[in-house]
Amino acid sequence: MKVRAAVLREMGSPPPYAESRPLEITEVELDPPGPGELLVRVGAAGLCHSDLSVIDGSRPRVMPMALGHEAAGEVVEVGGVSRFSPGDHVVLAFVPACGDCEPCRAGRAALCEPGAAANAAGTLLSGERRLSHPDLVPLNHHLGVSAFSDHIVVAEASAVKIDPELPFELAALFGCAVLTGVGAAVNAAGIAPGDRVVVFGLGGVGLSALLGAVLQEAGTIIAVDVIADKLELAKELGATHAVAAGPTAVAEILEITGGGAEHAIETVGSARVLAEAYAATRRGGTTTTVGLPDPSQMLTIPAVSLVTEERTLRGSYLGSSVPARDVPRFVDLYRDGRLPVERLLTHRLALDEINEGFD
Repeated sequence: MKVRAAVLREMGSPPPYAESRPLEITEVELDPPGPGELLVRVGAAGLCHSDLSVIDGSRPRVMPMALGHEAAGEVVEVGGVSRFSPGDHVVLAFVPACGDCEPCRAGRAALCEPGAAANAAGTLLSGERRLSHPDLVPLNHHLGVSAFSDHIVVAEASAVKIDPELPFELAALFGCAVLTGVGAAVNAAGIAPGDRVVVFGLGGVGLSALLGAVLQEAGTIIAVDVIADKLELAKELGATHAVAAGPTAVAEILEITGGGAEHAIETVGSARVLAEAYAATRRGGTTTTVGLPDPSQMLTIPAVSLVTEERTLRGSYLGSSVPARDVPRFVDLYRDGRLPVERLLTHRLALDEINEGFD
C-alpha cells in the first residue's frame, strides 16, 4: 500500500528546521506484515528528543530513514497467527523485546539483543524492511516503529495492547516519555518514600520522571531547567522546589537538601549536566541517567567518590521497563489519577508541520 511518511535522507541539517526542512513528507510503499508482524494505523505520534538527535546527527543512524518512535494506533491486519486482532489499540515501544534472549529472560527487555541489532540495522525484529522507495534504497525503519506515517508495519514484539477508550494522543506518550521517565524513577532509581530527589531537564521524559518521584512519595522533589515555564509546570505537578539551571544550581540543591539528594535523575543528554547531577547527590546517593549525549562527549567525575562515598551512577534505557508489564501498569495509574500524563501534551500538529514542530 502507499503511505505518507516523514523521511530523513541525511543527518546534520541546521536549525531552524522550518527553513532547512530535513524531514521530507513523501509517498512510500509499505509491504504487508510478515509472520509475527502487524499493520497499524497510526493514531498519534509524539515528537521526542531522540528523533531530534537523529536529525542533528548526535544519535547516528543508518540513512535514509522513516523517522518516529513514540506512537499509538489501531491494528489493521496481522501477519499469520497472532495474539493481536484487527481493531486492537496498541502502544508501540522503541525496543522490540524478543522474549527469548538472555536479557529478556532476565527481565531486562530494554537490553534485548536481537531488538538492539534490528534497531541498529534499521530493520524490524525479523531483519526485514517493509518500507521502500525507488530513490531511497534501502529505506530504514526507526527503532522498529517509523511512527511519522499514516500506516506502519511493526513487529508484534513492539506492540502492547491497551484499552481502546484511552485517546491515541495520550496513549502515544506511554511508549517513550512515560515509559522512560516514570520507569527511571520507579524501576531504575527505586525511589523510596521520603527520599530527596532532583530531576535535571523538564522535557517529556523529565516531567515523567518527576511524576514518578511523586508517585513514589518522595519527600523533597527539585526540578531543574533553563525554561521558567517548565519550572512552573513542574511545581504544579508536584515539585517542592524549582531551581534555574546554571552555575549555581548544584550549590542551591545542596543547600535545599542539606548536603545532596538521595537520587538525581538526568534527562538532558549532556555529559556536563550529568556531572552536575552526580555532584548534587549526597554520600551514598544514586545518579540515574536516561539522556543520550553525543557519542563524542566524555564524563569526568571524581573516581574515588564512587568508593569512599559509596555513590552509584547508573544508566536506564526505556526506563529499565518491560513494556508488556509496565505500559498497562502506568495506564492504570493514569486512570486512577496518580499519573497526570495529560499535562505533558502541549501541541497538536499535522504531519506536514513536522519540521516546524522540531523547532
